[in-house]
Amino acid sequence: MESVSEKAILRRVGWSSVLPGLAIVLLVLVWLFFPTLSSLVSIWLRSDTYAHGAIVLPISLWLIWEKRAGLVDAVPQPTLVPTLLMLPVGGVWLLGSVTDVLVIQQYGFIFLLLLAIWSMVGTPVTRYLAFPLGFLLLAVPVGEALTYPLMNFTADFTVGLLRFTGIPVYRDGTFFSLPSGDWSVVEECSGVRYLLASVTLGMLFAYLNFRFLWKRLVFVLFSVVVPVFANGLRAYLIVMIGHLSNMQLATGVDHLIYGWVFFGVVIAFMFWFGSMWRDPAGEVPAGLNGGSIGRGVGSVGVAVMLVAGVWPSLLWGLERASAPSARAVALQVPAVAGDWQHASEGLWTWRPRVVAPDGEIYVFYRGVPGAVGVYLGIFRSQRQGAELVSSANQMVSTRDQQWSDKEISRRVIRLPTGPFTVNQSRIASRHDGDHLLVWSWYRIGDVSTSSPYRAKLIEAAYRLWGGQRAGALIAVAAPYAINEDEAAAALEGFLAVMLPSLEAEIARAITASP
Repeated sequence: MESVSEKAILRRVGWSSVLPGLAIVLLVLVWLFFPTLSSLVSIWLRSDTYAHGAIVLPISLWLIWEKRAGLVDAVPQPTLVPTLLMLPVGGVWLLGSVTDVLVIQQYGFIFLLLLAIWSMVGTPVTRYLAFPLGFLLLAVPVGEALTYPLMNFTADFTVGLLRFTGIPVYRDGTFFSLPSGDWSVVEECSGVRYLLASVTLGMLFAYLNFRFLWKRLVFVLFSVVVPVFANGLRAYLIVMIGHLSNMQLATGVDHLIYGWVFFGVVIAFMFWFGSMWRDPAGEVPAGLNGGSIGRGVGSVGVAVMLVAGVWPSLLWGLERASAPSARAVALQVPAVAGDWQHASEGLWTWRPRVVAPDGEIYVFYRGVPGAVGVYLGIFRSQRQGAELVSSANQMVSTRDQQWSDKEISRRVIRLPTGPFTVNQSRIASRHDGDHLLVWSWYRIGDVSTSSPYRAKLIEAAYRLWGGQRAGALIAVAAPYAINEDEAAAALEGFLAVMLPSLEAEIARAITASP
């Protein structure tokens, strides 16, 4: 049997060899995946919604420090098992990179870091530090897809309370009018930033104050539900302050101040309520004991760095094999067909918000079924910030002060080639009451799809096979007064005749020499 002093020597030697190796491995991974890390930091710095990500690493390090007493009794045991898991995880990172999906890249990077730490310190230590290490996943900016649903929920909740309290209100999408003035639920009012911050703090509170897993899960669920309804109540109170003050209060900077003060009160309430069910401290966990001295630290560290380096190398090779072509694309007005004629004047002011296309055109047509507007946006050389499939490309911007989405859905339409699913938006003008029915989809190569996920997979396939990811965003719109079926009939009639002309122009623009 080993004596106490021999065990202490084993622990000291084990950590003295593992910690320098771990530091080197982490520095190499940061260097290899620096663009991904840089994208994380830049989002924290420029986005109020994800600013909380900047404090995740300090909190994680503090949690590890708090568990140092248990680590003193541990002997690190490097292992190659998680190193093998880095192969599929690195593949996921590569997929996110070739499709320019930042959230996949960033999650892949964090998981690679966690697997590298696991490889270097061993399974017992990693299990002991599971929450502090897993907490790093909250640094990834995620949740943007919740913005539109939460905007609609906030509008529903606010308008419902206004009507319940006897305030007459007219609603059109995310815009609504009271006798005292007009209001709109914009992106900042969705409550996404409150929700993400609440969940982050809620998980930390649950870990520190509850010992039973079921209590922790209940409190995390509590931290999800409470801010959603609290944000609706916040919006209602702000509208009421504006209404009762004849629009003198809560319409400017004080609007934001009230929001953050209210959020602080909600978080304080959550913590107070949670503290009522806090588990007693009990005995301090004994931590880790035993284990043999860590062996193969150098070989495991080298294996981790080699496996991690495979994926940036592959990405570099793919980028060289499919260097982007010239970015400027000149689009021509698609040729008319059938009874449709080009309308030289703009028939309405709406147009989709598309970020950094290589070329675009927005034209109008008239025919027997009615008027139709056509938008074609070409992405010939996709790169970060100029992507065909991106949440930044919207039929109506959440900040638009004239047009608003009344409904976003999927619709199956009838074409001569068969049924086809499009993304459908019903939008309305705040000022003149105009209504438009908008259908949109993507075209990549010879494939048309309304699914952003399928579009990204098609792009990835082209990129991995050394081809170009050039594609187009297509949107067609038609007006209607009351019944959207009249607009749907006009759009189907237009596409039945003009779709080949639109696709021919897209193919010509993408393949044309610069």
